[in-house]
Amino acid sequence: MISFTENAAKEIHRVMVAQSLSDEVAVRVGVKAGGCSGFTYTLDFDSKRTRFDLEYESQGLCLLVDKKSHLYIDGTEIDWSYDLMDRGLKFNNPAAKSSCGCKTSFLFEPPEQEDGFKPSWM
Repeated sequence: MISFTENAAKEIHRVMVAQSLSDEVAVRVGVKAGGCSGFTYTLDFDSKRTRFDLEYESQGLCLLVDKKSHLYIDGTEIDWSYDLMDRGLKFNNPAAKSSCGCKTSFLFEPPEQEDGFKPSWM
């Protein structure tokens, strides 16, 4: 599950009101290859759901996550920082092995397999 903190939801809702977005618009969260650590978080508004999307509700906001991105960010809590030098969204991802200094990209560590199987590429 992906979730927002109260502060993040408040700021995202503020942006939605400023952009005159309807309540039917969801927040799309995902990842793409890139950044200093391997993967970069993506966040956008979207009103189109596909069969590849997982849908969550958090703090009154609808979240859409494509199934591929979900493998990398399951369990992530999205927060908002009001710090003067570090203002903006913060992704607290339990699957991230490490992240870069700006906290916008991360290195993914796959979960341990229960049956002891370990792929040869690890």
